[in-house]
Amino acid sequence: MWRESKALIFLLLTSTLQGSTFPLQKLVVGGVSPFVYNVVRFGSAALLSLWIFGPGKFKRGFLLGLVLCGAYIFQIWGLKFTSAAKSGFIVSSFVFFVPIFSFLLEGEKPRKEHLFSFIVGFLGIYLLTGGIGGFSSGDLLQLFCAVLFALHVVLITRFSRVEREKDMMFWQFLVVAVINLAFGANNFHLPVGALIVGLYSGVFATVFGILWQMRYQKEVGSNTTALVYMTQPFISLVLSILLLGEKMNVPQFVGGLITAFALLTGTCVRKKKST
Repeated sequence: MWRESKALIFLLLTSTLQGSTFPLQKLVVGGVSPFVYNVVRFGSAALLSLWIFGPGKFKRGFLLGLVLCGAYIFQIWGLKFTSAAKSGFIVSSFVFFVPIFSFLLEGEKPRKEHLFSFIVGFLGIYLLTGGIGGFSSGDLLQLFCAVLFALHVVLITRFSRVEREKDMMFWQFLVVAVINLAFGANNFHLPVGALIVGLYSGVFATVFGILWQMRYQKEVGSNTTALVYMTQPFISLVLSILLLGEKMNVPQFVGGLITAFALLTGTCVRKKKST
């Protein structure tokens, strides 16, 4: 039981770090190419991983890097055309794609409490972030991002059972940095704010966040991990209020409570049954 609890704590911390990047990125992406920003974020992550863990192994890190690269290009690109809160909602919808990929790639069937929590959690996230409210081109890009994030989650569970976490770090991040550099080399304008946020995201949300994700996700499975990541839009909204001046209304507050209930239901009910 302690093993699973520890895994959930670190996954929640990962969700917090990654959720914090939405409003921070919204502050800076207006003045910088998304490709250049991703070079900073994942280039710094690759260098730090190389220094701490060494080069690791190529194959699985490369595959994870390709999927992650597509996800972040769509995310940062889409943020130019939608709000941070809407981005948090749409990208967080990746949790509803996770069971599909998890079943197709791993044969992991969601339990009844998972299905209940996914449905309740969708309602909570919808209220929390204000829903779609007019689907734009930016929202479509965020949806593509969500699908790739879901695939990345399931691949991490699959690969981390046969590969050491540290061996999938460097190549994964280097692939993202190099591909973004190829697209953004002709427009390499980098304001100080984008540099600072990129380094923060690279070190904390990327290196430590993904390391913990790869280490602890296999302990609880892809579906439970997806439920933990439903906290991301709440974190995104709170920081959007603090940093961007966005307001929280009553439906959003209720949505936060519903999301928390869904998380507790999906992660705690099974523990109680198994004790």
